Amino acid sequence: MASSRITYADLALPGEELHRSYEQALAAQRLGAHHPPGAARGPHRTEHSPLDGRIAVGHFTEAHPDEVHHAVAAARAAQPAWAGRPWTERLEILEAAAERISAQVHDLAALLTLEIGKTRLEAIGEAEEAAEFFRYYSARWRADGGFERPMAGASPRERTRSVLRPHGVWAVIAPFNFPLALIAGPAAAALAAGNTVVVKAAEHGYLAALRLRETVVAAGVPAEALHVLLGDGPTVGAELVGAGVDGITFTGSYDVGTEILQRTAAGPWPRPVVCEMGGKNTAIVTRHADLDAAAEGIVRSAFGFGGQKCSSCSRVLVQHTVHDDLVAAVVERAARLRVGDPRARATDYGPVIDERAAKRFTRAVEAAAAAGSVLTGGARLTGGPYAHGVYLEPTVVAVPRDEPLWQEELFLPLVAVSRFDTFEDALAETNATRFGLSAGLFSNDEAETAAFLDGVHCGVVYVNRPGGATTGAWPGMQPFGGWKGSGSTGRGGGGEHYTQLYVREQSRTLHSLRGDQA
Repeated sequence: MASSRITYADLALPGEELHRSYEQALAAQRLGAHHPPGAARGPHRTEHSPLDGRIAVGHFTEAHPDEVHHAVAAARAAQPAWAGRPWTERLEILEAAAERISAQVHDLAALLTLEIGKTRLEAIGEAEEAAEFFRYYSARWRADGGFERPMAGASPRERTRSVLRPHGVWAVIAPFNFPLALIAGPAAAALAAGNTVVVKAAEHGYLAALRLRETVVAAGVPAEALHVLLGDGPTVGAELVGAGVDGITFTGSYDVGTEILQRTAAGPWPRPVVCEMGGKNTAIVTRHADLDAAAEGIVRSAFGFGGQKCSSCSRVLVQHTVHDDLVAAVVERAARLRVGDPRARATDYGPVIDERAAKRFTRAVEAAAAAGSVLTGGARLTGGPYAHGVYLEPTVVAVPRDEPLWQEELFLPLVAVSRFDTFEDALAETNATRFGLSAGLFSNDEAETAAFLDGVHCGVVYVNRPGGATTGAWPGMQPFGGWKGSGSTGRGGGGEHYTQLYVREQSRTLHSLRGDQA
């Protein structure tokens, strides 16, 4: 396992050894290659780095629809042999994959910085998380003895066992913001269960997906058991959903997730679909809060990775008696954030992913200025080191709660604030959204904490967490999954009940026709 483990909620700065290892890996990256080498068939796409559009991450051949079906067929042919291995043998291979990923943490982190613009701490955290998923899901299978249980019998001649069996071929459709970890998580769970996997890589994240597959296959997972397809969602992703796979994990927008759910429900029989579809996440700050801790947690959650996390804090409700002090503290911290090249040690966050994000930002800032006020930020940074990427100021706005900005998921470094009178009002407003991913509370009042935990309609909740008001889940620590329009299963990734989403139960009753007992 890597010696310096970074999670998303770490507050302490890493030591010099970690910095040095990451910077050596960054200097060693070789970009601009063709993948696969010499490929002539299929549409070609050059992926450019968001931190500087002049940097070509690589030249990639994307999949044709017939290649999607070929990958599914190959995975289906390989699945019986993979499922037929003793589960302990599968887990040994996946645990070996975890060690290989950990051994490459800094190399993978450097790649994530160049490919999607993560700072070193965010990137190392994601690479560590990818390894941890393989470890954790393997550990869950071991702890539960392969999920096989004896059941009661109807007579002494009968014995019944409950066995969890794989579905077959599982599709994983990954998002750009965690192109490594959100392949590793569902793929590890599916492979542990005996499924084979076909991945549709994120369009910003091709190289991370290919590196992950290379590492996992080197650990012993058969090449035909794990496929990676390159291409966009409307073509390759949509084709994969309709290619006869037996289960799907999708991470992305609400609109696409609900479309996938509807398509699969309309098929010849229902297929399991694990969807994580974003959030509009609220932090509540009451008059009983530690305002310094609240401001720290809000700023970390709102602006980590430029707000491009489904768990990012995008709304803050502050009790009127402490509103001005809390908002001043948030604005002051936000204004101090250093936006720039994510390769630099001092950078707090780098660019957003593309020009579409810049357009959303402009619209949101204009709407906030028209309906309320922009308290800090609001501009795109241009010229000099910002000339070849999309760099946006950390932005805090105050808007009425009936504005669309208060409800829309933005995926931007922008957080909206509003005041409230009673705790009941704040809790009701937190729940008044189609999303239900994460929420945070800052209060030292036990009654408020109990009411929040019992009443909030979210799958991931935090109380008094300066490391992240609404962000920072980690496998084996905080199961991560949404309610309502944020998730389709009610089970969180990295939690005790997640692996069972990738299997189906079979009841096996054996009746003996000889003797008195089975």
